Amino acid sequence: MIDAPSALADLSSAALRAFLDAAPHPVVIWPVGSTEPHGPHLPLSTDVILAEENAHRAAQTLRAEGVSALVAPTLPYGVTDFAAGFAGAVSVPKEALVALLVAGAECYLRDGFAHVCLLNHHLEPGQLEAVAAAARQLADVHGAGAVSAPQVISRRWGRRLTAEFKSGACHAGCYESSLVLAAQPGLVDKPAMQALPEVPISLSAAIKAGQHTFLEAGADHAYTGAPAQATAAEGQQTYRVLTEMVVTEVREALGLHPPGHAPHDGETP
Repeated sequence: MIDAPSALADLSSAALRAFLDAAPHPVVIWPVGSTEPHGPHLPLSTDVILAEENAHRAAQTLRAEGVSALVAPTLPYGVTDFAAGFAGAVSVPKEALVALLVAGAECYLRDGFAHVCLLNHHLEPGQLEAVAAAARQLADVHGAGAVSAPQVISRRWGRRLTAEFKSGACHAGCYESSLVLAAQPGLVDKPAMQALPEVPISLSAAIKAGQHTFLEAGADHAYTGAPAQATAAEGQQTYRVLTEMVVTEVREALGLHPPGHAPHDGETP
């Protein structure tokens, strides 16, 4: 277990330098979020909460496995055009987000991190495209092992998530409400959540149909799915999958075998 705070921002410059000099393959996980409406019951910081919680759990697991990991300060703004018409939606252009992610990640790599993991739970198409584009640019310059961008929408991980998530009707529904209940229950308006009717609108289907906002899709209260069914227990189970997602993709990028795995002949040790 690495003996240092897991939050990069809690370190002094000197302490960070010592950490980087001592670690054989230091990793920084950078949570990427948004400030966006999530129904009448969840905070605007929902995507920030999900990314931060996932990042810290993954960092703890990596550290327990001997990988020196830190969690960077979260980027709280993203592409939130889909939430147009609701108070609290702060959107930045996709190109600006790409530039910021590339510039920030390159600073971490320049400092001596071996790997930057861009961890995003805001699933608007423009946000997903920006994170993927930033990862490609970084990989082109610094090599594939220098960056990862685990995606819950990938077939590899999405198929292991909840039925609501797979339906696409999961914005501030049971899936996200359960994750916030497991991480920051005090920020959930539980009476409001329990009174909300199910809204069975698949945002993925709405996007494919050419709709561009929650309002166009019929999500008049900026949520879809069944938030009243959310539980902290479901959130904890989902975080276990999300933690495995990040840990696995970081280790793969670094060329590290799973703990306890002895390389076979022909494998890189």
